[in-house]
Amino acid sequence: MPSAKALESKQAKVAQLTELLKGAASGVLVDYKGITVEEDTKLRRELREAGVNYFVEKNTMLRRAFAEIGLDGLSDVLEGATAIALSENDETAPARILGKFAEAHDDKFELKAGFIGTEVYDKAGVTALSKIPSKEVLLAQLVGTLQGPIQKLAATLLSLKEKQEGEAA
Repeated sequence: MPSAKALESKQAKVAQLTELLKGAASGVLVDYKGITVEEDTKLRRELREAGVNYFVEKNTMLRRAFAEIGLDGLSDVLEGATAIALSENDETAPARILGKFAEAHDDKFELKAGFIGTEVYDKAGVTALSKIPSKEVLLAQLVGTLQGPIQKLAATLLSLKEKQEGEAA
C-alpha cells in the first residue's frame, strides 16, 4: 500500500492533469518510442511555436485524468510509451503537426488517438484531422474565394463604364 505522502502526490498530479485536459480544446496521444533526441527537440520546438503543450506522462495518471473528465474512450490506447500534445486554442494543431511528423517517422512514431472537446478520435480519425489545414490557411482560402467574384464584378463594371464613355465621345 502506498504511503499517504505518495498517494497525495499522485492525487495532486491527477488533479493537475485534469485541469490541463479541461482547458484543452484538443489533444493527441502518440507512441514516441525510437525517436532520437534531435528529432524530439525539433518536434517539441515546432509544437511550442504553435502553442501546443507536449509532454510525456504515465499511462495510469492519464487514465485517471481522462476518467475524471469523461474521456474514457482514450483508456484503451494507454499502453507503452505515451506522450500527449494539448492545444488550448487551435483544434487541429496537435494532430496536424504530429501527423506530419508521424508520416516522416512512421517506423518509430505513431499516432494513437485524440480528442476535440468531448469527441474521441481513433488513430484513423486523428490521421484525418492531421490533413485539415490550419485555421489561418482556411480563412485565407475563404477570402480568396470571396475575392474572385468581387474582382470580376469590378472589372465588368469598369469595362462597362469605359465602353459607355467611349460611345459618348
